[in-house]
Amino acid sequence: MRTRVLILIALSVSAIGFSQKNEIKAAEKALKGGDTPAAKAALESASSSIDGADERLQAQYYAIKGNVYLDLANKGDTAAFQTAIDAYNKVISVEEASGKEKYTTVATQSLAQITADLVNAAVEDNGKKDFEAAAEKLYMSYKLSPTDTLYLYYAASSAVNGQHYEKALDYYNELKEIGYDGSGVNYTAVNVQTGEVETMDVTTRDLYVKAGTHKDPKEERTESKKAEIVKNVALIYQQLGDNDKALAAYTDARAVDANDVNLVLGEANLYYAMGNKEKFKELMSEASEMAPDNADLLYNIGVINMEQGNLEDARDAYKKTLAVDPGYINALLNLSTTYVNEGNGLIDEMNALGNSRADIARYDELKKQKDDLFLEGAQILEDALKSNPDNQSVLTQLKNIYGALGDTDNFMRVKKLLGE
Repeated sequence: MRTRVLILIALSVSAIGFSQKNEIKAAEKALKGGDTPAAKAALESASSSIDGADERLQAQYYAIKGNVYLDLANKGDTAAFQTAIDAYNKVISVEEASGKEKYTTVATQSLAQITADLVNAAVEDNGKKDFEAAAEKLYMSYKLSPTDTLYLYYAASSAVNGQHYEKALDYYNELKEIGYDGSGVNYTAVNVQTGEVETMDVTTRDLYVKAGTHKDPKEERTESKKAEIVKNVALIYQQLGDNDKALAAYTDARAVDANDVNLVLGEANLYYAMGNKEKFKELMSEASEMAPDNADLLYNIGVINMEQGNLEDARDAYKKTLAVDPGYINALLNLSTTYVNEGNGLIDEMNALGNSRADIARYDELKKQKDDLFLEGAQILEDALKSNPDNQSVLTQLKNIYGALGDTDNFMRVKKLLGE
């Protein structure tokens, strides 16, 4: 009786193995025929008992499962990427344990292809402004290829662009944990046939140059992104309303790169948002000293001061900007605007005056001050027109100033220049 039971058990196991083989073959045949849903259904029929099968059959099953779900992913079911990845990784682990590799090479190649497909799909998602999907695909790419840390960096950037700040924060913190730097060397050469500059690894670049297909080899060092990452972490904490963590992040960032003036500006803006104007001014002064010849920085200092109503400080910053770059149109426009804004600031007092002799005298005094300020703003723009005679922004602002002054002749002259 005992022998008969053993035979029955053996027959049962054999029947299960035979059934699995048929279902796996059916899935493979359906996939080759382009019927991916049928292939998926056949695999699902074999899934319940596959882990009890021998290693060879398991490896075959998971290899086909990876192929099926990769096909589904490439046809639009992006959620299938993860299932395909898990299946291919299972192939590798099963064959590694058994010591027999039949499907591992294909699985490894497929995982590399998935990485490329995910990155390409993420590029498309970013183009469509589906930043959350792009971030997820890029993060998946990083997990597939952990040495390609740039994918994690781009995942964080996509999450920020989509305003998915908490997810971006997770990615940035992971970048910090792995010590991501982002600096390196880009190796480039010019394709002789197309004339385009191409980036590649140094070995390939040198081989192409030697073969004569490329020329003008160059090496370009990319800067570290550590300070940028910590700065973004600070901005995210600020966006989430956690100012204490934001300030701590700026402290960390400045410890990484004490010479990054943008970190100083970011911290200054945070203090301004918190209502600490004295600390704000201190940091803005520090930023100005750090980069006295940076026209963009000086301009931004002017903008921030103007937004706060610090017109003298804004004016000083715009003048410094123009000393570095005399053709900085926005600085010219804003410098003119500081005088107009100061003149407009007198109007409320003028309107509040009565009809007494003293009030009338004060009104005339204030009106002259206002007009002189407007004329100062107009003169800046008239000077700008000498080198930018067709600039529409300059002409429009100048027309508005002459209109406010009631200067009909100049108003009509500028209108004509605008083609109105």
